[in-house]
Amino acid sequence: MKYVIIHGDGMADWPCDELGGRTPLEAARKPHMDSIAARGELGRVATIPAGMPPGSDVGTMTMLGYDPAKYHTGRAPIEAASMGIAMGPRDLAFRMNLVTLADGVDGAVMQDFTAGHISSEEAAQIVADLRTALAGDGIELYNGVSYRHLMIWRDGTPGTKLTPPHDITGRSTTEYLPSGPGAERLSVLMDRARDVLRAHPVNLARRAAGKAEATSIWFWGQGLRPAVPTLEERFKLQGGCISAVDLVNGLGRLAGLEIITVPGATGFLDTDYAAKGRYGLDLLRRKDFLLLHVEAPDEAGHMGRADLKIEALERIDELILGPMLSGLAAMGEFALLLMPDHATPCKLKTHSNDPVPFAILRSAQASAAPANRRYTEADAARTGIFFEHGHRLIEALIGGGTNLQ
Repeated sequence: MKYVIIHGDGMADWPCDELGGRTPLEAARKPHMDSIAARGELGRVATIPAGMPPGSDVGTMTMLGYDPAKYHTGRAPIEAASMGIAMGPRDLAFRMNLVTLADGVDGAVMQDFTAGHISSEEAAQIVADLRTALAGDGIELYNGVSYRHLMIWRDGTPGTKLTPPHDITGRSTTEYLPSGPGAERLSVLMDRARDVLRAHPVNLARRAAGKAEATSIWFWGQGLRPAVPTLEERFKLQGGCISAVDLVNGLGRLAGLEIITVPGATGFLDTDYAAKGRYGLDLLRRKDFLLLHVEAPDEAGHMGRADLKIEALERIDELILGPMLSGLAAMGEFALLLMPDHATPCKLKTHSNDPVPFAILRSAQASAAPANRRYTEADAARTGIFFEHGHRLIEALIGGGTNLQ
């Protein structure tokens, strides 16, 4: 039996004016997603427990069957696990974005939380120089992918109030700067980083090319090292994880999954969708569980671009889901779950805590007569199936029914 989760990051949305009041899922041409919803089980799931921030760390943890209220300690330590960074019980990990700040009337404005989707090669040069200037006395810097990096504060001070930069695009950063315990140390690091970045060769080259510069670092998502049982311990399943994002790979590693690196997977709209699908099928020939993550819909949502989200949805449908369903059929019995970790409404340009649509297709249902429904937010709501405790949905996937809601 093969079990697959297709994780379309941020696929769910709100009605968009530019789409005539439709959501991207309603507007996109996605025959495979719609067939899964029409022949399988369709409903909604709450991926973000009440009171928790609507991020991919919380949502993906829920998707993998871990109750975030019990296991979540922060986003950055999950990414540290992906990068193989050892953490002691009192060490804090922080996500460190390279961001573009612009001058504003009320202080610096968060112009771009991705620094123009700076390349990993450019970012590596910047982080190397930041490491020389900032590291020491318990501070360590690690470069990741594009704008996404990590800072480890050994025996750090917990309790600092920090805000995800993607939540404040276009706003003054003044009221969102670090506050509370440990804030002074973090603020000093940010100030020193701005001095390093002001005339950094990478920024000078980007300026000459008319590209956004990495003018500052931004800390958020901090936490202590988490400890979770593996999927093999829980369900006797061995599997793998495919993602270009450290966060998802970190959760996969914590869950005991093999991390598969796919050439051409970028974590952005230009990712190689087809290659992810091929590598996923290769993994399933060896193991019985696959988490396949695509970041592109979420990135489009953060940009406020419903058209780009539609494009990403259609590519997932054509280049991943189509070949995946054919390949699974040739392997025998399977169960496939399609869902996002959270909604990323284009109108909001960040995540929301709305319940999201899920669809499960089992091999026995693949040739069933289709019901009159599609994979959309509205059709999912109309079924009346709702998992309030979202971390139990994986039990329905593996157990064979949706009677756990």
